[in-house]
Amino acid sequence: MKTESIKGLSIINDLYLRNRNFCSDDYDYCISYLSKFLNFDTHTYHQAHNSWQIPPKWDLQHAFIKDKDGHTIYTVDHPLKIIGLSSSFSGWVSKNELEKHLHYDHRYADAIPYHFRQFYRPWDRSWGFCVPQTFYDSLHDDSYYVEIKTHETKGNLKVIEHTKKGNLPYTFVFVAHLDHPGMVNDDLAGVAAGVELFQRISQVNTKFTYKLILVPEIIGSEFYLGHNAPGDNNIIEGCFLEMLGTKTPLALQNSLKSNTQIEKILFSKLTNSNKKFTSGPFKSIICNDEYIWEARGVPMCSLSRFPYPEYHTHKDDLSILDEEAFTESVEILYKTILELEKKIFIQKKFTGTPCLSHPKYNLYVDPGQRAFGTHAGANIQAKRLLMDLIPTQPNVFFLDSLCQLVNIPTERAISYIKELEDKKLIKAY
Repeated sequence: MKTESIKGLSIINDLYLRNRNFCSDDYDYCISYLSKFLNFDTHTYHQAHNSWQIPPKWDLQHAFIKDKDGHTIYTVDHPLKIIGLSSSFSGWVSKNELEKHLHYDHRYADAIPYHFRQFYRPWDRSWGFCVPQTFYDSLHDDSYYVEIKTHETKGNLKVIEHTKKGNLPYTFVFVAHLDHPGMVNDDLAGVAAGVELFQRISQVNTKFTYKLILVPEIIGSEFYLGHNAPGDNNIIEGCFLEMLGTKTPLALQNSLKSNTQIEKILFSKLTNSNKKFTSGPFKSIICNDEYIWEARGVPMCSLSRFPYPEYHTHKDDLSILDEEAFTESVEILYKTILELEKKIFIQKKFTGTPCLSHPKYNLYVDPGQRAFGTHAGANIQAKRLLMDLIPTQPNVFFLDSLCQLVNIPTERAISYIKELEDKKLIKAY
């Protein structure tokens, strides 16, 4: 399939006002649109999983509020003006009743907030609007006419996945969420950054395999992982991409154990960029799908530009995007992958702890015995640490992670790694 080249922020310009709810015509439109840029596989889920319910396919037809004289005072002409998964409703209501169904942002009097709770609780739904506080405060009539008309059918949850195959099956995942209608930075900026990143690496012959997975936030990752075990797909680690289009500083949030290759490289690149950035431990900045992946044994850091003032409001629009910041986000991710490709990757070809003193190996490292007056120098001690710890490592691991653990330069370990490889105990890539 021939794909088009992405042009800057065209994805964001074209999709941000689509009503990208979990199961909807506009969500399906976005999937079709994005398939112009990358070859995506679509995973479709029909049944509940792990008590997570798939919401109905929900498409808004129209919604408005009229005053007692029949004048339309509020029309839903922006995706955020209606609460997510609102029930249909029509009829006259008292001012007091209407106010129970109006939601405003307590930070900004003129902002329209994002109301998303019902997507995760489709069994407990009501109707409602999101409005500026100024509108809420302007209501003085005793009664109002409300009409909300939606079209609902059975929902099918969809996750799309693009795979850039490398010479090895071992895989790194980059994840972004495609929902959040009517907003730009959260997270169409992450989606667009991911698409552009993967278009760039498609031109590179890579050692590792890379996946870009676009999901409905939280629930999409849970369904995907529930049906695609990370171990079966050789997934090693991942990075969540979010809110990468504003001038706010880049923010690197560590994985749960703070030990992935991606986050180490990202931190180094950010540190050497001489630009302001923030970093912090897991869940210290913002956390979305990362904990879903961590629960399945996939360590996941995140790169974002959070916080930014317009978060979860209609003010998250094209006016806050900065092309230079967006390009910088993609560039640092691209350089991170290029650096990752240079890392020595070890695959163990044994289980347990081989007897390395056996003549067929002759790789035992003797550190000496103080009781007999012998004691090896630093180089031998370092090799001994490697010998002892390699059997304790996972079946696949990065050499520099092990070297950091024993506090020796990677260059010092390479000769011993070569000896192990010559004896077919490991394979180094």
